[in-house]
Amino acid sequence: MIALRRSCLLFVCLASTLGAQGGTVFRSEVSLVNVTATVRDANGGVIGGLDVENFRIVDGSEEQKIVVFERQTDRPLSVMLLVDASLSAAVELEFERVSAKRFLANLFGAGSHEGDRLGVMKFSEGVDLLAPLTRRAKVIERALDRIRPESGTSLYDGVLLASEQLQKRRGRRVLIILTDGGDTTSYSTFRQAIEAAQSADVVIYSVIVQPVKADAGRNTGGEHTLYLFAQGTGGKAFVEYGEAGLNRVFSEILENLRTQYLLGYYQPAHDDTRTRYRDIQVTVDLPDATVLARSGYYVPEERKLLPESVPPQRIDSERRPNGRWRQATPAEAAK
Repeated sequence: MIALRRSCLLFVCLASTLGAQGGTVFRSEVSLVNVTATVRDANGGVIGGLDVENFRIVDGSEEQKIVVFERQTDRPLSVMLLVDASLSAAVELEFERVSAKRFLANLFGAGSHEGDRLGVMKFSEGVDLLAPLTRRAKVIERALDRIRPESGTSLYDGVLLASEQLQKRRGRRVLIILTDGGDTTSYSTFRQAIEAAQSADVVIYSVIVQPVKADAGRNTGGEHTLYLFAQGTGGKAFVEYGEAGLNRVFSEILENLRTQYLLGYYQPAHDDTRTRYRDIQVTVDLPDATVLARSGYYVPEERKLLPESVPPQRIDSERRPNGRWRQATPAEAAK
């Protein structure tokens, strides 16, 4: 069992150096807020080829100047599949495997970047990293085949830990959650989980899988949380009922990932000590267009002049007898 400490999740800091007469150099540190965006038309089609002039970002109530703009189709993708292995999800597990393997083949197929990577994690009472971010299809397929139903649903822990794994990678970071409901056994909170995702610039796609089209037994509260994960990070939430539906979802997700934009602006001063959360809104000047982009972010702790030497929170495997976070052993990965 491996106990992890939460890494300090920070926004990218840029040092701006200005030259002045007499050789004096002034330095100041500012935070850059990165926003990944996908733009779709009224029919749901992805819109590519836009320029920075097409976009507008409002932070709080003030429009911000966009200082970074990239079309990200040439940036590598790091995608983590976070699979619900709770007992309630057992019925859907087999067609989730089939659809995930098809997504794997398409992700690494035509149009992929040589740096694209996919990993697999599962969550039940604990969280397991079954396959690290890799391009080896066999490793990923074996990881999917090893998933077995267990008790508990530690969704928030899974999102937080998956975000930490993705943060180590350069390029675009994506988390796809396959689940049938909400959280029951996490030590982390929803806020801690979404803050970790937003701070790591992770885009979350929530795929809520149901065995049949019926309201009975659905966890509507849990589904609402999954919609909030997607909305807060610039992704999308889906509700699907079988293998064909999952295949359509994975195709749409891949289409989104192939046409994305990266926008960046300098974080404005934040004097409101009542909250660290900042609302943002990203729009384009196209009629009937929809922008998928995160709805806000948390101001890093360091900018609030907190007392020094605040220790990072610890995710403690000793609090639960069977551990809450582990990686597959070499022997398990070789099976």
